[in-house]
Amino acid sequence: MKRALRILCLCIVLVGITGMAFGAGGSQGGDANTLEFWHSQSTDPYPGIFQRAVDRFIAANPGYKVNVTIVQNDSYKQKLAVALASGKLPDVFYSWSGGPMYEYVNNNNIADLTSYMNANNYKSKFLDAAIAQATYNGKIWGVPIQNVSVCTVFYNKEIFARYNLKTPTTITELEAVCDTLLRNGIKPFSLANKTQWTGSMYFMFFATRRGGVQPFIKAVDGSGSFTDPAFIYAGQKIQEWVNKGYFNTGFNGLDEDSGQSRQILYNGDAAMHLMGSWFNSSALSENPEFAKKMGIFKFPRDEQGIGNPNTVIGTVGDNFYHVSSTSKNPAKAFEMITYLIDDLSVQDRLAAGAIPPVKNVKLTDPILAELFAQVQAAPDMQLWYDQSLAPEVSEVHKTTSQEIFGGTLSPQEAAQRLQDAQAAYRKK
Repeated sequence: MKRALRILCLCIVLVGITGMAFGAGGSQGGDANTLEFWHSQSTDPYPGIFQRAVDRFIAANPGYKVNVTIVQNDSYKQKLAVALASGKLPDVFYSWSGGPMYEYVNNNNIADLTSYMNANNYKSKFLDAAIAQATYNGKIWGVPIQNVSVCTVFYNKEIFARYNLKTPTTITELEAVCDTLLRNGIKPFSLANKTQWTGSMYFMFFATRRGGVQPFIKAVDGSGSFTDPAFIYAGQKIQEWVNKGYFNTGFNGLDEDSGQSRQILYNGDAAMHLMGSWFNSSALSENPEFAKKMGIFKFPRDEQGIGNPNTVIGTVGDNFYHVSSTSKNPAKAFEMITYLIDDLSVQDRLAAGAIPPVKNVKLTDPILAELFAQVQAAPDMQLWYDQSLAPEVSEVHKTTSQEIFGGTLSPQEAAQRLQDAQAAYRKK
């Protein structure tokens, strides 16, 4: 799942799957044989997938107990922030890599897993790009578990066929599709933007298709600025689409976690949904009938832009599980993580409509195969902005993005506010 953002920690020690003996330890504030484990995969079938993995660990380790806490995506971020501030972290939890993970490393919140990932070459199980995302300063800090998550456009093939619509390859063609849908009483896109990161996806694509990945890279490292024309264009395009009525009414007040945007799509009131590839799993479990008529296409190219149209936005791993540096039993904590991505868990994830971040998986689901083809054809991958940026800068990005959608902030003002936040962060 699901996208969103930073506040994660883990401390690790490997050996379980390598046949090496794991040392003693334990959970924060508990006994050495009890592990505290937090995750946010609250939508079926994932609670069961995680619990079965935990049960296999317990069966292989008599006398050990694992307390599993499941919290919804955005509540998870808040709960983790409190735990970080109080120093009371669970033994195992996850982050989305990027800026937040780097801060956890710098603040000594999570453990260096390099020796454990290298033991018996365990890291070779994973896609190279996933290991790269888990790496910082030459060391590995997390285990990629959940999914190869990229952002793409999901659409209702029946609605497209009804109005003789072809999947667009340019933004101009996409806008023509949207106009046809509006004339027939169908909202082009479903959107629930209360949590802000959903609208950020549109901002990222418009900016990346217009200017490529370099404007963002330069804005972050200080050699450029978030006032670059690509970011101004992204804000302008969003407001143009809002004014045209391309989104459902009240989108800024709707909650993605509770599925409000998905219901609009499922009932046919909207035809398209820009979302991370985890939506494939959501559709399969929530509305199998809709899943049968669902297709995807990559976000179209910008005819006036210089961005590569094959660039994807997302992450290779999605959730990176860590062991807290305060864990009393980091070795067993790491061993438990390995069960989350063992062969049985990989098969469970494939059946759930996800692409595990491991090598040599066989994809029979046509949506998954097409998603993976998008990743393989990509010359580069833009990590989600809200995960790339430092937490305080990320919050400014999400807030200003939402205000752009709401029309309460101009693209120029939003760009300057984000640039000011990044400049202030770099001065620290």
